[in-house]
This record gives sequence, structure tokens and C-alpha cells, in this order.
Amino acid sequence: MPAFVEKFNEWWGTAGIGALNHILPCIVILVVGAVLIRIITTITKRALNKSKLEKAAHSLIKSVIRIVLWVLVLLIAASSLGIDVTGVVALASVVTLALSLALQNSMTNIIGGFTLLYTHPFASGHYVEIAGQSGTVVEIGMAYTKLTTPDNKMISIPNASVVSAEIVNYTVTGTRRVDVNIGVDYAMPVEKVLAALREAAEVPQKLEEKGIFAEVINYGDSAIEYSVRIWTKTEDYWRAKFDVQYRIREIFEREKLEMTYPHLNVHLHQ
Repeated sequence: MPAFVEKFNEWWGTAGIGALNHILPCIVILVVGAVLIRIITTITKRALNKSKLEKAAHSLIKSVIRIVLWVLVLLIAASSLGIDVTGVVALASVVTLALSLALQNSMTNIIGGFTLLYTHPFASGHYVEIAGQSGTVVEIGMAYTKLTTPDNKMISIPNASVVSAEIVNYTVTGTRRVDVNIGVDYAMPVEKVLAALREAAEVPQKLEEKGIFAEVINYGDSAIEYSVRIWTKTEDYWRAKFDVQYRIREIFEREKLEMTYPHLNVHLHQ
């Protein structure tokens, strides 16, 4: 028998079998852990699909759960090999703390993302105003909330800023009020102006049950200020507003009603 075979048999008889007795439980733990992680991930995926959480959060939640489970499985496997995992856990804690300090702003945005998903002040597709920026929500990510403006600009706002800002949601109630304010010459009959405004407000998008508001709202330096208001579905807001404004000009020209602009009358006395 060759010498190397004898040495291998000798090693196997002393250390090899002992090593195998340690490795086999570790392999079993890893295999069983992988199967359990797959099952838990599948159950989590189904639960998330049935939940009302934003789709943007699904992948992150699944990733976090998968990472946490794998860390636990690896620690258990290492412990089965006789490795002291206390030092590993302590080192991981130090590394996590260092990363948290280095990525403080990013972590703040991620926490802000979870806050938005939990409090749910808006959802994808809602038209909102956040920190002076208006647009339709296209994505609530973990770091940024993205809006598209009516002229198709993409605005990315850090989630930390979104959480601390005042949020105006124009979509969630399902209806919006269209307000059109104009200044009309003092010489124009008030009732005739109001009748013209009510006629201009008769657009197809108007919600009949809400009626029409048309009144004098102020006496300015150069004009009487009027307001006409109607209610529409949120998705009809801009079309209704543009139609009302167009019809006001058209009807005023027909009725010979004059809008005005800021002017100053100067009286000279001799």
C-alpha cells in the first residue's frame, strides 16, 4: 500500500471522522435553513401581495427578512462547528454602528420611507404638493419619493424631507374645487357679471350636486373682484379649469362685459 494512502487512512481514523461528525450537522443546518427561508419568503410574498403596502416596499421587506434569516442560519451553523459566535456578533454590531454613522443621511431617508409606507399620506398615482413641489406620485422608494409634474419633469424628494414637510393630497378625496377669480370694471352691472360667470361654469365636468358658487369677493382699487367655483372629479380638474376660463372670455365678449387691469386715475385741480 502506498505511503500516502496509509497516511490518509491514519488521518481519517483520527481527525477525518471527527471533522465529518462536525461538518455533517452544519450541512444539514444549511440545507434545512435554505428550505425554511424559501418557505418563509414565499409566505411573506403572498402576505405582502394581499396587504395595502406600496409595491415599492415589497422587495425591501423581503430582502431584509431574507438577510436576517440567513444571518441566523449561518450563526447556528457556525455554532455547530464549535465556533464561538459571541465575537462574531460583537464585531457585526461594531460594523453596523460604523456603517450607520457613515450613512446617517441615507438611513434617515430609509426610515422616512418606512414612515411614509406606514402612515400612508399618499399613494402612487396621487397628485400631491410636497415642500412647494407639485406633481403625480410615481414611486415611493426607500430613499426618495418621485413626482412627475404636468410638464413631465421628474422630481425626486428625499424621504426625510417629505416626512417633515406639509403634504397636500389633491387626489385622496376624489373631488377638487375649481376656483377662477377675475377683476371686472366697476361700470359693469353686478348681476349681469354673475349671470355670465354662472353660464361659463356650466361645463360637462361639473358635479351637479355641488352647484355653482359665483359671488363678489372684494372691491379692489381698480376692479370689482369676482370668484366662480365648481366641483369636479379629481381627474377632470385641469380640463374643467381651462374650459371655464375660456368660456368666461367668450361670454364676456358676447355680453360686452369688460375685465380690467390695475390702473391709476389722476385728477388735477387748478
